[in-house]
Amino acid sequence: MKITVFGAAGNAGSRIIQEAVTRGHEVTAVVRSHKPSYDFPAGVKVAIGDASQAESIRALAAQQDLLITATRPQPGKEHELLEITHTFMDTLKDTGVRLLLVGGAGGLEVPNTQGCLVVDDRQYVPLAWRDIAVACTEQLNICRNSQGVNWTYLSPPANFAPGERTGQFRLGLDELMLDEQGQSSVSMEDFAIAMMDEAEQPKHQEMRFTLGY
Repeated sequence: MKITVFGAAGNAGSRIIQEAVTRGHEVTAVVRSHKPSYDFPAGVKVAIGDASQAESIRALAAQQDLLITATRPQPGKEHELLEITHTFMDTLKDTGVRLLLVGGAGGLEVPNTQGCLVVDDRQYVPLAWRDIAVACTEQLNICRNSQGVNWTYLSPPANFAPGERTGQFRLGLDELMLDEQGQSSVSMEDFAIAMMDEAEQPKHQEMRFTLGY
């Protein structure tokens, strides 16, 4: 499979690339500018691109099977996530190129709360994180309101950080996943497994799904 990853240098993007390469896929890592510090696996093609520009997305989507976007804006620029998502949806409409999005947990429902969203629960989203949580929730709505794009949105649990690749996690749909101790977590390495499982065997087309231990 030919896969292009935007946000390739970030924590999530870099781990998705590693997982994709391990599985034998042909991967293009999209970065804003070349830096000596980039350490992508052997065989990964590095391309300069801008997820906010339709021309850049269109060029990098050419002859690809799948685009993955793992972009995240800087604090104070959360609105850029919505602009980028609109650009992806408009550019990929009716192209047949699939889009997988590294989403946020904000739009998930907190278990046993009659529909309270994670974004509104300070236990999971401190005030300092609220702006990006709101933006991710709106990002999902953009996807749901789009037409002509084969998208999938993967929401992480509340605690999402680098860790171990275990392959031992559970999948869900719209509710925050909690373990037996009431914790909501997954490693970025296991998130990458779930993302690539979906890439290879689509089960959540035009849907959001989530995961957790």
